[in-house]
Amino acid sequence: MSILVTYASRHGATAEIARHIADDLEARGQEVTSLPVDAVTDPARYETIRRYQNRAIEAAQVIEELIGLARDLRELNERGAALDLSEDELAFYDALGANDSAIQVLGVETLRTIARELVATVRGNVTIDWTIRENVRAHLRVLVKRTLRKYGYPPDKQEKATLTILEQAEVLSEAWAVA
Repeated sequence: MSILVTYASRHGATAEIARHIADDLEARGQEVTSLPVDAVTDPARYETIRRYQNRAIEAAQVIEELIGLARDLRELNERGAALDLSEDELAFYDALGANDSAIQVLGVETLRTIARELVATVRGNVTIDWTIRENVRAHLRVLVKRTLRKYGYPPDKQEKATLTILEQAEVLSEAWAVA
């Protein structure tokens, strides 16, 4: 069974605590995923625990839901491994691949290359306060758009992709600041 450790941290304190908890659980042989609260994409799965605590569902149903969650997480990890992408790169790849025409026009290999370059570019240019400093956000927007243009990303979809990449970067940069 996979254990999810989530955190919400403005300055990184709870992220570090979550990392220690996850490391301790992994040392005990558990499969652990540690994510910022904003990165938890399927809250309906976690609703199961609340319903169980309220006695709305039976233990067997909880186990069934947890098995489904573990399967989803395993598939996500396998997908990243199959594409040879890190978690950060996979998040950007998914943001770029949300546009079906980009996949058809550019192909998987080019999108993978763009995702890797975007992670390196964004990670190298984020600062602690980048989410509140408009000049830094504007600079990142320019860098993302430049990368998309460099690889021929569909122009009509660039603005949406840029916004999605920056949203992903906000979630991921909290973990980067701690690392």
